[in-house]
This record gives sequence, structure tokens and C-alpha cells, in this order.
Amino acid sequence: QESQVAFFDIQEEASLELVRKLATVNQEPLFVKCDVTDINALKKAVAEVENKLGAVRVLINNAASDERHEPEDVTPEYWEQRLRVNFNHHFFTAQAVKPAMARAGGGAIINMGSISWHMAMEFMPAYTSSKAAIEGLTQSLARAYGKEHIRVNCIIPGQVWTPRQIRDYLTPEYEQFMNEKQCLPGKILPED
Repeated sequence: QESQVAFFDIQEEASLELVRKLATVNQEPLFVKCDVTDINALKKAVAEVENKLGAVRVLINNAASDERHEPEDVTPEYWEQRLRVNFNHHFFTAQAVKPAMARAGGGAIINMGSISWHMAMEFMPAYTSSKAAIEGLTQSLARAYGKEHIRVNCIIPGQVWTPRQIRDYLTPEYEQFMNEKQCLPGKILPED
């Protein structure tokens, strides 16, 4: 489709490796190093993308960290940090791309949700609360932005077994629990 792709990440080395890998099969994506928890830096990164590539026509909000934690261990600082990494950037990135997207005739904003809060997973309340909030935000922005031909949707992919997920969280009991709860059987891998 000859789309021009840009992405933000805080991990520079891994991101540059991804750029090199993708450049061999398609158009080289634009990597902008950005900590999405820093809203001012995030807005500057959006402006950089728009200056180099034009209006963002499709935005995928995907940054998150599903770090496990017990409710009694959560401090106010930890709670706020989890909201910054898992939720806040969804709103502020959408807000930043919306004016140019609307001027370009519309587009799509896709927020990544999570099956976790639908399953009442008890070992990460800050993450599950953030992901529940994303669904509410998605509905609100869909109504607010729809009149300008901007679709806003939330995708809930199920448990995706990344190398970190497998290393840190995979147990036979957890795998069985997920298989009983999600629609797709077996392990969903990133390449799926």
C-alpha cells in the first residue's frame, strides 16, 4: 500500500534494528526516539512526523507495560507512572494528530486494549484499570472525532506471548487459564 510508517519508542537500539530489518522488505520506517510518558516530548515527536511525512492518517496507540503487582504494593507514585505508560499517551497522541488528520479528510485511530480487565486478572490492578479506561476513552473519542471522518476503535487481541511474557509469566497453570478464557486456542505469538 506504500504507506509511510513512523513509530515512537524509548529503546533506541532495538528500534534502529527494526528499521534496518524493515528497510530490506519495504520502505524504511521513520523512528523517532520518544518517551511517551513525557507528553511534551510526545507532542514534539508527533510534530516531527507531520513535518517529515505529512498528516498522520492512521494512528496505532500500542505502548504499554503489563508489569505484575500486588494491590497492597502499589504506591501513589507507581500508580501514576502506570497510568502514564499505559493510558495517558493514548489521549494525548490522538489529540496531537487530530487537527492534521481532520484537515486531510479523516483517518483512523486504533487503541490497543487488553483482555486482562475483562477477565478480572487480580495481579496487575494498575494495568487492568488503564486498559479499561482505554475502552471508555475510545468510545468518547469515536463520538467526538467521528463527525470529522476519524474512526476511533479499540482492539483487544488476547494474550500475546512475547518473549518477555514467556520468560516472565508463562506457567502451565496460567496458560491453561488463558486458554479457557480467550476465544482463540493456544498461544498467540507476535508474528500472528
